[in-house]
Amino acid sequence: MNLPLLLTLLSGIAWTTVYIDSIRLGFKHKTYAMPFWALVLNISWEFLYAFLGLHKISTSVQETVNIVWFLLDCCILFTYFKYGYEEFPKAFSKRIFYVWGISGLICSFLIQRQFYIEFGHYMAETYSAFLQNLLMSFLYINLLVKRAGSKGQSMLIAVSKMIGTAAPTILFGYLNSNSNGKANHLVLLLGILIFVIDNLYIVLLYQTKQKESYVTALPS
Repeated sequence: MNLPLLLTLLSGIAWTTVYIDSIRLGFKHKTYAMPFWALVLNISWEFLYAFLGLHKISTSVQETVNIVWFLLDCCILFTYFKYGYEEFPKAFSKRIFYVWGISGLICSFLIQRQFYIEFGHYMAETYSAFLQNLLMSFLYINLLVKRAGSKGQSMLIAVSKMIGTAAPTILFGYLNSNSNGKANHLVLLLGILIFVIDNLYIVLLYQTKQKESYVTALPS
């Protein structure tokens, strides 16, 4: 097995783990386990780049992975609409909550589509993926702070996200060099920043879970 294929499969397995555990925790904790804007940007990206390839005689490994991710993200989106209103400002009705969610989906798809129109398939797919991934890293920390606890979050999700991004950083930042045969420094920069923030999130989540375990162990 060649290295690019191995990295693609590693990323696919790691992110699939993120999505499956997000679905599990969503139903278990009755919440959504992926930050809203990360979720709608993700599902829009996956819809665009999964189904663009379906007209071909055979799809690439990444396109197949994108289809699987899209279907899993649909399940996470279901948990958002099912449980998300509990964390929505109560000054607004449930109808406004649904309008907000659908509007976020529409805006995210339009942004992803415009990326594709402006930059073409390869650059748009790569750069938008890394940019929204960096946003997702910060949003996971924000989710931890907002909830003041680890509800809907796990070390498996945190570590898998970090691994799932490190693999394509190597692939698209270094191995798949640009037309000049040089490393893609923007992808490398974004990948390094994501790696740093993801590790910060892992540390913060670990500390939060340790505190929760300590409080739970205290005699009542």
